[in-house]
Amino acid sequence: MFLAKIKGNLVSTQKNKELVGHKLQVVHPIDLEGKFIGEKDSIAIDLVDAGIGDTVLVLKEGAAVQQILGHKRAPVNTMIVAVVDDIDLAE
Repeated sequence: MFLAKIKGNLVSTQKNKELVGHKLQVVHPIDLEGKFIGEKDSIAIDLVDAGIGDTVLVLKEGAAVQQILGHKRAPVNTMIVAVVDDIDLAE
């Protein structure tokens, strides 16, 4: 799992039939201060109705995603599992 910020929506005219009705988001990993890290964006299926600019918790592991979806028919390995409201670090 990793923290990410949503950079945008992905709109597709053609979609795998198992993904129809699911929102796809473009996410970029962030550090604990909210700064972008790395250079790669990812595409994640969004089941928690997050929006652009939201900080989210992203799961990137195919078997866990399949368990959440309840089937193995969708070609998905990255999923937004939570919107992060606040990060509180103990020192």
